[in-house]
Amino acid sequence: MQEHGLKISELVTLFNLEVLNRGSDYDTALLTITDVNRPGLQFHSFYDYFDPRRLQVLGKAEITYLKGLTTEQRRKCFDDLFLYDIPALVISRGLDCFPEGLESARVHERTLLRTEETTVEFTSHTIEYLNRVLAPCVTRHGVLLDISGEGVMITGDSGIGKSESAIELIMRGHRLVADDAVEIRRISNQLIGTAPEVIRHYIELRGIGVIDVRQLFGMGAIMEESQIDLVVKLEQWDETKFYDRLGLGEEKYTMLDVSLPIVTIPVRPGRNLAGIVEIATMKNRQMKYGYNAARDFVTQFDSKVDAMLKKKSTTGEAENR
Repeated sequence: MQEHGLKISELVTLFNLEVLNRGSDYDTALLTITDVNRPGLQFHSFYDYFDPRRLQVLGKAEITYLKGLTTEQRRKCFDDLFLYDIPALVISRGLDCFPEGLESARVHERTLLRTEETTVEFTSHTIEYLNRVLAPCVTRHGVLLDISGEGVMITGDSGIGKSESAIELIMRGHRLVADDAVEIRRISNQLIGTAPEVIRHYIELRGIGVIDVRQLFGMGAIMEESQIDLVVKLEQWDETKFYDRLGLGEEKYTMLDVSLPIVTIPVRPGRNLAGIVEIATMKNRQMKYGYNAARDFVTQFDSKVDAMLKKKSTTGEAENR
């Protein structure tokens, strides 16, 4: 993946495409949007709302239509299309390319490709892939783990204990996604996190150094990517700060316009951070399914208090009589 898009040459390698003609921009052309286009309307000379940045795909319907045209008409269809600075034209189903199309591609120096996949298969696979690699992306400092199927990103100041907590969680059977730097992409309305390739599967522990989690704990201790369901913020214990003891507050952390629940855990000697993070994860899962222990506790407490007050009131009235 490039900074501003996906190179056509990389798409060819990824999807095993056959190159029928290399355009002048074959090595530099970028796909910068996720849409693809089937130029049926363009072959009828309708170029209103035509976006030349999209990858163009010819399927069986377009090829069948072109077969019914004369050689001159087909040539004009391809010439008109190739006048635009399109990234590439892909023929699906392994269908034969018209000589006029190949000749026009060479004259206009446009990239012409072919795939054995059906039109629907190729377009759906391409759009799905582009949605991932072209998704809005940010990098955040922290640790991302898969804890019992929940993606948990641990944040906090350097040296607060993020990596140490992560190692303890890995030893409890959970899986590491990324340490130190987490690359986060927004796909649809979800945040997907992964590790930069150079530091993938590694954790740095102060006093020990860098360790390879995959080699030390096995393949079951790592995960390539994970959806982020919860943010856990570790911070130094502040005696002057009020910490929620019931858990009624539901704080949110917004990233790439997506809101995630966040839990702030104060750190001081003697606290089992890994265990607390596990509990926070399980509580978050319960809340997703509609159960909030704090609210249940408050409801029961209020009910008991109301019952006691009612009983006391009834007893007082009886004594006054």
